Amino acid sequence: MLNLAAVVGPTAAGKTDISLELARRLNGEIISCDSMQVYRGMDIGTAKVSIQERSLVPHHMIDLVDPDYNFTVADYQKITKELIKTINSRGKIPILVGGTGLYYQSVVDDYNFFPIEYQINARRKWETICDQKGLDYLYKYLQEVDPEYANVISCNDQKRIIRALEVFYLTGEQFSRFQVKNTGKYNLAVVGVFLERPQLYYRIEERVDQMLDNGLLEEVKYLRAKGYDVTLKSMQALGYKQVFYFLEGMVTWDEMVKEIKRETRRFAKRQFTWFNKDKRICWFDPNKCPDRKDFIKNISDYVEGQLYKM
Repeated sequence: MLNLAAVVGPTAAGKTDISLELARRLNGEIISCDSMQVYRGMDIGTAKVSIQERSLVPHHMIDLVDPDYNFTVADYQKITKELIKTINSRGKIPILVGGTGLYYQSVVDDYNFFPIEYQINARRKWETICDQKGLDYLYKYLQEVDPEYANVISCNDQKRIIRALEVFYLTGEQFSRFQVKNTGKYNLAVVGVFLERPQLYYRIEERVDQMLDNGLLEEVKYLRAKGYDVTLKSMQALGYKQVFYFLEGMVTWDEMVKEIKRETRRFAKRQFTWFNKDKRICWFDPNKCPDRKDFIKNISDYVEGQLYKM
């Protein structure tokens, strides 16, 4: 059975730093589990690891496609499954790292995705309703008919919301039920990084300020100049849409910053709710082990114990 480790949890919890140290201890390679880090040119807002960090530990599933490519969870799963095999064949440990719950689940539970034929009339129906009543209306309806799927996607992800409602309209079945799990495919060890909410929210606000200081505005200007706009799935990423609106004069700077922070806090809450349902995850709180070396050692010992237990 193939080995697979993972470091998951909400945004800004400190997963990246932990994963880098863990990978060095375990002779591992990191596989990004972030739905937006696959896009080229979206570096600051998606908190990609630096080129220098990637030179120290091999990283995968970063900078695969341009922002106008419709990269799906099925694409992610297909590529990642092959990576897991390849990394194992080198005698190394693949480590999934990130906070996109659906991408994580599609791999560790080896989802079978049943394709549903595209139906233009159904799609247009929901697009029209979206134009007339707004995306919030569609998302609230999705929460009623398929709360499981609504919980794992962004309330701003128009394409996924409409797709799920289209499936429900055509079949009468929840979109989440079209994903069949095959558990037990991997020898699995999953670590969750936990922070109490006040501390997590403080870190989120700090991170947003840092991203803006590091040039998020300039990054979005560059993407905008290349012809990318908010209709793209990639541009629904946290921060990007709000900066687009600022550049269009639709919001002030202060309103933009406030909205990014608020939406990021909401996203982190949804992430924790999603991952907390997975009882295979062992949660580690850095505040309960102030010594950093001991904290990383505890995580490393746990992962090794899970992967190599007799």
